[in-house]
Amino acid sequence: MKREQQSLDQFEYKTPDLIEHAPEILTSLLKKADVEINGDRHWDIRVFDEEVYKRVFSSWSLGLGESYMDGQWDSDHLDELFTRLLRTDIDSAAIGIAKFRLVFEHLRHRLFNLQSKDRAFQVGERHYDAGNDVFEAMLDSRMIYSCGYWENATDLEQAQFDKLDLICRKLKLSAGETLLDIGCGWGGLAKFAAERYGVHVTGVTVSKEQLALAKERCKGLPISLILQDYRELQGSFDKIVSVGMFEHVGPKNYEIYFDTAKRLLAPKGLFLLHSIGLATTSQGTDPWIDKYIFPNGKLPSAREIADAVEGRFIIEDWHNFGQDYDRTLMAWWDRFDQAWPRLQSRYNRRFYLMWKYYLLCCAGFFRSRQGQLWQLVLTHAERAETYRSIR
Repeated sequence: MKREQQSLDQFEYKTPDLIEHAPEILTSLLKKADVEINGDRHWDIRVFDEEVYKRVFSSWSLGLGESYMDGQWDSDHLDELFTRLLRTDIDSAAIGIAKFRLVFEHLRHRLFNLQSKDRAFQVGERHYDAGNDVFEAMLDSRMIYSCGYWENATDLEQAQFDKLDLICRKLKLSAGETLLDIGCGWGGLAKFAAERYGVHVTGVTVSKEQLALAKERCKGLPISLILQDYRELQGSFDKIVSVGMFEHVGPKNYEIYFDTAKRLLAPKGLFLLHSIGLATTSQGTDPWIDKYIFPNGKLPSAREIADAVEGRFIIEDWHNFGQDYDRTLMAWWDRFDQAWPRLQSRYNRRFYLMWKYYLLCCAGFFRSRQGQLWQLVLTHAERAETYRSIR
């Protein structure tokens, strides 16, 4: 099985006729999104190396991202460029070109469990362990690496404070209760809940770097932090929360994820799931994001979540504030860009371009409305108390 997957990963799709006429074909495709090559508007693409066309037609979005990282093209506002491309659904418009790459991604997720136990720690090693200094520079003071709540906020610090408090209020936390945080990150939510709501927190992560810093930041509080896969968790908890972790679970594991949460949640408990979602179901993941940012990740659709939850939990509340992620990502980009002068001695120019591409193309993803951000409150069916939604 592993040998078969490796051969698939190395397979390269080439279409000489398409590559020969790549500039004309790409110009026609981009026109549908009102994007020009070497145009003068801030979202237009400026090509510095004709090799871009070959790379895009050889591996589609992977080639587009890699050629950007190599300095072969640029755009003054990547976020607006990707907003336009995604609103136009450029992949569908270019189905003849992109078909192999899209089918390959679908098959890869269908045939292999990319989020199995033996692969669970890969995303921690390759992304979350990238460097705490990068995340400390980019994120708010609590290092919350998920969408802020901008209903009444004017800056990132307030947006993340409001999001954490919203979560705690939705969970109806009370002093002395036990809270399980699946995917606890750098411990920001655990610390917030313990200090402000008096709960005892158990946090689990797959990142060694996150764990080390989280333990330091949560020292002296009733918080237990462990490096462990969620499937191995034991015990019973009054409340469960999972923020920005479900994106790493994968469709093949949705049922076991919710079975695990059901087993761990006390009969009268509340479970809050905070996850990025897709407006429509997709069987694959963007190849560039998979290779450089979140290996083995897969965003769920509402239908996939609902199917997996059915028969396991009751959905008490489903809150969507996906457009807030655009603003969060732009705030992260501003902070990262401002911090770059003090980071560049430890990271090269290609890393800077990779991180810029990641943050700004994701901002475009949410601005286009293809990306959503959901908070679900789930309970056992036998819970008798009525749940009143909180905003």
